[in-house]
Amino acid sequence: MTALPVATSRETTRTLLSMARRHPADCVSATLWTIAAGFTAVLVPVLLGHLVDAVSDRRPDEAVTFLALTATTALLSAVCAGFARRAAITLAARVAAGLREVVVERVLGMDTSVPQNAGSGDIASRVNEDMEIFAAAVPLISDVFGATAIVIASLAAFSSLDWRLAFAFAVVFPVYALSLRWYLPRAGIRYASERRGAAERSRVVLESLHGVNTVAAYDMAPLQSARVAKSSGEALGLSLRALRLSLWLNKSMNVAEAVGLSLILLTGYWLVQDNSITVGAVAAAALLFHRLFEPLGTVVSSVDEVQRAGASLARVAGVARMPAPVPTPSRAPVGPVSVQVRAVRHSYDGDRFALRHADFTLPAGTSLAIVGASGAGKTTLAAIIAGLLHPTSGQVLLCDEDGGIEPAALDPNSRTAWIGMVAQETHVFAATLRENMTLAVPSADDTQIADALAAVGAHWVHALPAGLDTVVGPSAHQLDVVAAQQLALARVALTDPPLVILDEASAEAGSSVARELDTAAAALLHDRTAIVVAHRLSQARQCDHILVVDGGTIVERGTHDDLLTRGTRYATLWQAWTAGSPL
Repeated sequence: MTALPVATSRETTRTLLSMARRHPADCVSATLWTIAAGFTAVLVPVLLGHLVDAVSDRRPDEAVTFLALTATTALLSAVCAGFARRAAITLAARVAAGLREVVVERVLGMDTSVPQNAGSGDIASRVNEDMEIFAAAVPLISDVFGATAIVIASLAAFSSLDWRLAFAFAVVFPVYALSLRWYLPRAGIRYASERRGAAERSRVVLESLHGVNTVAAYDMAPLQSARVAKSSGEALGLSLRALRLSLWLNKSMNVAEAVGLSLILLTGYWLVQDNSITVGAVAAAALLFHRLFEPLGTVVSSVDEVQRAGASLARVAGVARMPAPVPTPSRAPVGPVSVQVRAVRHSYDGDRFALRHADFTLPAGTSLAIVGASGAGKTTLAAIIAGLLHPTSGQVLLCDEDGGIEPAALDPNSRTAWIGMVAQETHVFAATLRENMTLAVPSADDTQIADALAAVGAHWVHALPAGLDTVVGPSAHQLDVVAAQQLALARVALTDPPLVILDEASAEAGSSVARELDTAAAALLHDRTAIVVAHRLSQARQCDHILVVDGGTIVERGTHDDLLTRGTRYATLWQAWTAGSPL
């Protein structure tokens, strides 16, 4: 299985900066408010120091003045901090939203072989869990931004009080530095492992849920439960390893705070005894350092969450930095379309071939059924003809009156003008029926939508409570298997392409509704070039030509009657099918 890329630290930073540059006003606002909040937050302890000196020297007028200044500055600091946090969160949230949009765009624009090789769990965890972890860290990131500004301003304030107090304050930084130096190399590795464990857990859970019918049919529930328990246990173990590392960092931070405050008080006592500085200056220094407990703690302890968010962000940025497909507008088809497949081979992993030397021509206006066992290469061949996969070697041409064009070279908008495809898993979006239909053709009016639904026999639409305005989907009006597949067929009918590919469009339907779906498919395929990946041989019988695929190789070809006359593989399959299924 080929993993999706993970961005390096430099690439992740570049990705964030590029997203932030899209919001210059938010960047300026966040920066200015944060600087103001940091300056006023540091000014409060300094003013309190002057207040202490005024009181100790019995200067009541100055004491009242400094008291008023301190109260005003404290209020101003709170206001600035609030606006700074709001501006930083707004900026970070917009960056996160923009990044999510880019990631989803990249995922939807991927060659279908990429998610197949990477696994659904990896993609799902990046788009969902990793993005949620980063989004949850957005307020923390704004806090770190503000805390860093306070730390920098405090360094300047310490220097203005006395260089020896500044030195005592600076002694604490090696404690932080040594702790972080030990922590950071280990944290990155552990959090990256934690995210990989979460991705594997997601993969196993998704496979179990998507294959619930197979699990039930083969009584695999205990086996799948054990697999889920194993992957969950491994993910939990990796999370606990990261948590133990986080607890060690918090302990080292508490030690650094105790050491720093003790050094400042001892140094201040010595300087006051020597009459080098005032009691107010020492009080200001102690208050400054105590004021720094929270921002310093935020900066250091946030390294833990930042590492976690960074590991997730690197996975997200890895997808975001994947080259975006550059659409090249293609011409629209002119007249009927034929299909030429020339020496096509395809391998997903570069080792084993899922398709070996497919070579045939499908005349315009005729239909072709692809028959074979599961894993024979039927869907791979259909995906290559649809332009969803680039063949490892060979060529596919869609030929109309103006010549030929490779389906893989078509941009998404042009592809729908040439090809309509109904995949194995039909999907009903949580939206109105009209919106489900206009996803195919946004400009379609109600008459066109009604005609497309009627063409595939979707007469159930007249019984819906609100007609085309009825909200359908899992959490609303649920469509049964027949209605869902008729909806998928109607979308294709609405686009009216010259080539239609049905990849087991009725594979999940039971025998009681198979005839109804076959009728709907036949109406769609009439007068079009059509390729049907036939799960049911009654579909194959309706097609003009049949290919039998086995192990990625085309082993038989001909019409239904010809293949029955030969008495070979297809005839055997047909005999077994007719013996167990009503025609």
